[in-house]
Amino acid sequence: MNIFSIPEGKYVDIGNVAGHPQRVHYHEQGSGEAVIFLHGAGTGASGYSNFKGNYPEFAAAGFRSIVPDLLGYGLSSKTEEPRQYDMDFFIAGVKGLVEQLGLKNITLLGNSLGGAVALGYALKYPEDVKSLILMAPGGVEEFEAYMAMPGIANMFNVYKSGKTGPEAMRAVMSMQVVDQALLTEEIINERAPIALTQTEASRQRLYIPNMTEQLPDLKCNVLGFWGMQDAFNPVGGADKLAKGIKNCRVVLVNQCGHWVQVEHREMFNRTCIDFMKNG
Repeated sequence: MNIFSIPEGKYVDIGNVAGHPQRVHYHEQGSGEAVIFLHGAGTGASGYSNFKGNYPEFAAAGFRSIVPDLLGYGLSSKTEEPRQYDMDFFIAGVKGLVEQLGLKNITLLGNSLGGAVALGYALKYPEDVKSLILMAPGGVEEFEAYMAMPGIANMFNVYKSGKTGPEAMRAVMSMQVVDQALLTEEIINERAPIALTQTEASRQRLYIPNMTEQLPDLKCNVLGFWGMQDAFNPVGGADKLAKGIKNCRVVLVNQCGHWVQVEHREMFNRTCIDFMKNG
């Protein structure tokens, strides 16, 4: 019997990161070239909750879908150290997964924080990465630009209010999507129990560098998405991706907030699968 609010998948031990043994929880489906789905931050986040409407379609199209929980999130390890999460911490978690599963020529698909981790990983380990799919990635603005966004401000206000449980989860996520009907009871109830297990570090500032000047160093093919009504990451980041990365195209999506893979699921799945098959 599953005692968690999301389905329990597989686990892999990846050795020490930040001085502690770490274990990555992940879901897997399909066979073929590997695509790793990297979720965003926020309370209660997990790979399954972010991508349950996407990864089965990728598997059905002939790809090996691997959907981990980043360290500190979902059902992956939540150690008390480090006290502050940074890019090296998250990248080390993904690299450990890649090595333990023996993956080559991977596509990294990342939303928000996950997009920043995908960017950072591809810059650090370009030999591992065939292509990137980035949905409103972090890591292309200074910290102050993100803090000025209404969705981020709302999230920290909810944290400070002391609210917990489903009420707090809905308040945090209310600015994530344009159509509030997408915030189903199922999604709220998946995330709220996991939020209670997260460490303090996951609720504080995440130390993610501005990688804009390094974008020209990316040699792989890149597909980007950005919601025109994104309240968390400035839509001007789309222009930075398109101009900074040689082999890049970006899809701007109207009536879309910060969760394109949920808000425009069918278009997103279809466009990504075509990109991975045909470039």
